Amino acid sequence: MAGTISTLTHVAGHSRRRSIEDPRWLRWLLIGGALSFVALFLIMPLAVVFTEALRKGWSAYLAAFQEPDARAAIKLTLLVAVIAVPLNMVFGLAAAWAITKFDFRGKTVLTSLIDLPFAVSPVIAGLVYVLLFGAQGWWGPWLMEHDIKIIFAVPGIVLATVFVTFPFVARELIPLMQSQGKNEELAALTLGASGWQTFRRVTLPNIKWGLFYGVILCNARAMGEFGAVSVVSGHVRGLTNTVPLHVEILYNEYNIQASFAVASLLTVLALLTLVLKAFVEWRHQKSVQKADAVETRQFASK
Repeated sequence: MAGTISTLTHVAGHSRRRSIEDPRWLRWLLIGGALSFVALFLIMPLAVVFTEALRKGWSAYLAAFQEPDARAAIKLTLLVAVIAVPLNMVFGLAAAWAITKFDFRGKTVLTSLIDLPFAVSPVIAGLVYVLLFGAQGWWGPWLMEHDIKIIFAVPGIVLATVFVTFPFVARELIPLMQSQGKNEELAALTLGASGWQTFRRVTLPNIKWGLFYGVILCNARAMGEFGAVSVVSGHVRGLTNTVPLHVEILYNEYNIQASFAVASLLTVLALLTLVLKAFVEWRHQKSVQKADAVETRQFASK
């Protein structure tokens, strides 16, 4: 009798699971649609980039990077990233710390302003800098009197890049720090730690993977930014052209193979970003699982 009841219970549970599950054909349809979308709009364009870049062989591919303009564009792109990413990292840490650890007037406004570059077109951001620092802009005459060049020079490119990339670090850290709360920091301060010691020994280890993830995304956007940089750069070959702008110039000159060769460099950087992103997510999950295991053991020991 008990065996019969157990069998009926198992069959009923299995039937309930079958009734709430999606039909198999629907699952395969959704999976197939998603894979087809990825193949059509992601994998195929990447394959086209590398196919066109290598169409004339490795010698022509490498020759595209030997051009003085190409080398200058790569150096400028790296320079802008080296300046913009640390600035955004400092801003992101400060903003996330202020928003999650303190209550102050204007907190909601600050949180909303962080998202402003997501809402404003990069081209509009570039035009704003031209309006401020251009020859006919608000501060343009004063800058010209003191022989300071911002627009159509490296400082303008850095400013535009900082604007379009500064939400990335802050937006990764704010939810993470909110979920962690203030208890560990308050405990460290109660035990006599200074603010710097609390940040270095408590806060930073807890947010390091989120910080690294935000920096990766910020760096990828900084190297690939086109719209805002295009407006403020002036397209001066060898001086103010970043890699995306150099690709556009090559394509407009019908130098198709060289344009795809240089574009493949950005593609490789994007793929490396995805690999680093996956690694950071894996490390973060491992650290969370480890912390949960430690808490479980401590709770069990009590």
